[in-house]
Amino acid sequence: MRVLILSLLTALGAWAQHVTVEFDPAADFSQFKTFAIRDGQLNSKNPALNSELVKKRIETAIERDLTAKGLTVASGRSDLNVRYHFGSARKAEVERYPAGWRGWGTRVVRVPYTEGTLVIDLRDATTHSLVWRGIAREDKSDAAKIQGKLDAMVKKSFEKYPPKHK
Repeated sequence: MRVLILSLLTALGAWAQHVTVEFDPAADFSQFKTFAIRDGQLNSKNPALNSELVKKRIETAIERDLTAKGLTVASGRSDLNVRYHFGSARKAEVERYPAGWRGWGTRVVRVPYTEGTLVIDLRDATTHSLVWRGIAREDKSDAAKIQGKLDAMVKKSFEKYPPKHK
């Protein structure tokens, strides 16, 4: 029984994270050997998600995952320029349930949550064109919980790099 409950909780946690990847099909990803993080922007009203520590955490995760893909960090000139944007917003979902005597009536419940979105752009340094974009979205009841998911958001985005051409 415990295994079933843990499996369901794990599945629900994974379901809350959405990753979308876009890329330029004409780009030759085998030519990219080095990268540099050029710009990172945080856009959140929550101070827990709008600090230098969050920036450092995102940049460390990007460096770790791109290095694991065989790319090298460059301090000067690079093949790829990395830019990222991270923001969060409070949202609410409205749910309706049958209520009252014999189901005659409706109970409306407002469920607040925080949506965190991380956009990572990889640009060809010579042409300045966007060649790859990863968008990771996480929904949590508390903004502080999104901060704990930043590493997973970056990792899931780069699982699809380099893209496979069809």
